[in-house]
Amino acid sequence: MSTTAVEPIRDDRAAIDKAICLLSALGEYGGWGLGVSELARRSQLSKSTAFRVLGMLERNAMVERVGAKYRLGARLHELGKNVYAPGQERLRDLLLPFLADLYETTRRTVHLASLHGTDVVYLAKLYGHRTIAAPSRIGDRLPAHCTAVGKVLLAYDAEAATAALSTPIGRLTPRSISDPKALAGELMCVRRDGIAVDREESRLGLTCVAAPVMGHSGRPLAAMSVSAPTGTDMGPLTASLRRVCASASQGLSRSGLRRGA
Repeated sequence: MSTTAVEPIRDDRAAIDKAICLLSALGEYGGWGLGVSELARRSQLSKSTAFRVLGMLERNAMVERVGAKYRLGARLHELGKNVYAPGQERLRDLLLPFLADLYETTRRTVHLASLHGTDVVYLAKLYGHRTIAAPSRIGDRLPAHCTAVGKVLLAYDAEAATAALSTPIGRLTPRSISDPKALAGELMCVRRDGIAVDREESRLGLTCVAAPVMGHSGRPLAAMSVSAPTGTDMGPLTASLRRVCASASQGLSRSGLRRGA
């Protein structure tokens, strides 16, 4: 009686674990990328293993290679859209013409974003000339307290602000706010002034100003921002931002779009 050897069932769990470790290792650098050596170190993998697994992730559009660096890929961003609040595509479509107006007025990099928990989600971005690269990317999420758009949205959302203040506050740069009392004080100033400022808190060398876009309920559904190299006179940019956001708020109110709709 002959016996037939049974081939072992391939178990890919180890490979999946490695892939997840590499994706997690990108962390806040998901938008602009890290090299293989740094990703291997962060995920505690050998460089050769990291390179092999990154190749598989790249073939599946989970990461993309830009020069010698890897960043989060298009398919991962598409999957991530499924966890965003409903109505964001319509919100983006309604406000994109106003964002274009803001760009035409300032010729700086401008953003449109909404709040998702204690993170800010970037719905649209138009790039200006001769500016420092911002750590934002359409579909990306960043900690709200580290960005101007995020702070202006937290300031008008008591529940999200409480959540942000009651959890450990991380940093994207040494200038990011990490003290809850300091953040609470800044949110109070945002509510008073109607403007939030990112003073190199998301990226060194970059300053952003943001204002809310209000719905008919008097609560913001989104925020817009203008960014420029630190040292730029932000006064004219802030004035343009206020005007465009006021017009956008009127347009949003007329549309009847509600939060989460």
